Amino acid sequence: MGRGRAKAKQTKVARQLKYNTPQMDLESLQRELAGKSSRRFYESSSHDEEEYYSDPYAEYWRDEDGNRKVSGQG
Repeated sequence: MGRGRAKAKQTKVARQLKYNTPQMDLESLQRELAGKSSRRFYESSSHDEEEYYSDPYAEYWRDEDGNRKVSGQG
């Protein structure tokens, strides 16, 4: 029952997006895009990837019986 106001708001926003074209400053956009290098998105060091994928709790794990083990112990 309480969805009427939310649906009306969504309909209003959808109509605004559909029928009203937003004013864009294309020159500003061009300056912004020209000032940035796209190479920086593809350049990464192995250190960055290692940090991103490293698990701080990887040295601790539990075996099949639920016993806590520390990496390096038998």
